[in-house]
Amino acid sequence: MSENTAQRADLRNVAIVAHVDHGKTTIVDAMLQQTHAFSSHGEVAERVMDSGDLEREKGITILAKNTTVFYDGPAANGETITINVIDTPGHADFGGEVERGLSMVDGVVLLVDASEGPLPQTRFVLRKALEAKLPVIVVVNKVDRPDARIEEVVSDTMDLLLGLASDIAEDNPDLDLDAVLDVPVVYASGKAGRASTDQPANGELPDNEDLEPLFKTIIEHIPAPSYNPEGVLQAHVTNLDASPFLGRLALLRIFNGTLKKGQTVAWARQDGTLKSVRISELLATRGLDRVPAESAGPGEIVAVAGIEDITIGETLTDLENPAPLPLITVDDPAISMTIGINTSPLAGRVKGAKVTARQVKDRLDKELIGNVSLKILPTQRPDAWEVQGRGELALAILVEQMRREGFELTAGKPQVVTKTVDGKVHEPFEHMTIDVPEEYLGAVTQLMAGRKGRMEGMSNHGTGWVRMEFKVPSRGLIGFRTKFLTDTRGAGIASSYADGYEPWAGEIEYRTNGSMVADRAGVVTPFAMINLQERGSFFVEPTSEVYEGMIVGENSRADDMDVNITKEKKLTNMRAASSETFENLTPPRKLTLEECLEFAREDECVEVTPEAIRIRKVVLDANERLKVARQRARA
Repeated sequence: MSENTAQRADLRNVAIVAHVDHGKTTIVDAMLQQTHAFSSHGEVAERVMDSGDLEREKGITILAKNTTVFYDGPAANGETITINVIDTPGHADFGGEVERGLSMVDGVVLLVDASEGPLPQTRFVLRKALEAKLPVIVVVNKVDRPDARIEEVVSDTMDLLLGLASDIAEDNPDLDLDAVLDVPVVYASGKAGRASTDQPANGELPDNEDLEPLFKTIIEHIPAPSYNPEGVLQAHVTNLDASPFLGRLALLRIFNGTLKKGQTVAWARQDGTLKSVRISELLATRGLDRVPAESAGPGEIVAVAGIEDITIGETLTDLENPAPLPLITVDDPAISMTIGINTSPLAGRVKGAKVTARQVKDRLDKELIGNVSLKILPTQRPDAWEVQGRGELALAILVEQMRREGFELTAGKPQVVTKTVDGKVHEPFEHMTIDVPEEYLGAVTQLMAGRKGRMEGMSNHGTGWVRMEFKVPSRGLIGFRTKFLTDTRGAGIASSYADGYEPWAGEIEYRTNGSMVADRAGVVTPFAMINLQERGSFFVEPTSEVYEGMIVGENSRADDMDVNITKEKKLTNMRAASSETFENLTPPRKLTLEECLEFAREDECVEVTPEAIRIRKVVLDANERLKVARQRARA
């Protein structure tokens, strides 16, 4: 440490990172509870950090969020230490949120499930932390699981650390490998709010009654924020929020200097220009609430209001001697999707829906401000745009949020973003880890082989489950999840992370079944459905309105079939022997937005409205579709 560097001993900034569903948000809940962040009479929901509707419904964290706990236990030596905790997403599609979260902290708590062990996202976030030279604390969570295998999981995590550290050491010769591998291990049960540095028996709770050992380890092993006492103001914008009273809020980490309410500072923008702005409001975090503050010093994470167009990666600095920080860089997008206005015959039926191209474009531009891993490019049409993101789920979440906000859209089938290297087309690949019961081994191997996946490893822990590792084109994972869950009867667990670019892997067949396409507009009749149900399965219900070119079901054969699903029974004077009962009608399949995007073929797209999600052909007219198909065949 240089002579002109000081430390804030009363402060720690830490990110909690892990694979999806390993218990990050639950352990943050327990930390907040045990430091009395909630009022004694307050109602506290589970997973309090997952504040969004979609986060609660899907049970995953989508946005990185920060909270503050005030620790005054035995390890604080009679003082109160402020711990800023960043809760990050565990899904690889939201990797941009993790990279942004790591730019705010001085160390990471790596959570690993005591049964599942390190999984792909564990590797992804750990690599990012090591590249940023952040110290790591390993927390083995869920030690009370009946199938816990604590010792093997700790061993696997250390192997992962060693492997990643040796990879990174090739590019960073000054990396201290001994320091990287000297990581403390804490054993915890986030749900029970207990932690210990002593390893419990498999399936048993830690011997300590609270999270005190975890707090102690954070204070001892995560360095206090360091700063230059003579340095000018440097505050990095790492996140954005909005307040109904104050407008846009910029969340920032102060690296040097002091930020005060009412202060005039220089705003260093992405294009390199400087602008003088005034901090109209300064807010500090207390538990889950933001409270007004007069000033904030180095190492603190605060929110400021009064700068309307500020975006992530920009810097607030000194007016006299500006010293902007470098912009936040994230990995390139791998998946793209065309999003445009709704062009179906049923467009504009929902009262108050946002249907114009200007409204859709404004909303996409707004998403670009807060989502660093997203790119939006123009297409040949003025009413459609190419949206590029990390993965299928991230793009589906964006479309679902827009649908709930009242937008009508057309979303195309997800495609991969390719690169040309030495004149050859390269596509993104992913490293996939699959856990399945032993009896589904053959089905999964066959499924991955059809999607150009190469098996790189397989292990059997003797628990009746097999872990397989594949390298597979990102293209092969589009529409993979539904088929995978069907083949494994819902028992399989699959997760992946980006693993670079390789030459184009060849043609991949996504769907062996064709579509049933409505050949005319009208209302679906039970009579028509009963006559057609032997041909396949339906996505529509009786009395639903359909139009020509809309996909009403999945054909049992490989080719598409035009059907009249609006056909009515001819009425005669003769009494029918069988009464009009529709008990034999098979209930239709209700597809979610993600399933619709997975189901769609290249010549199909998804119509999204606030009230309905429909799959349709890009070209609605049957004769026109035939002409296009012939032109493609000739080409």
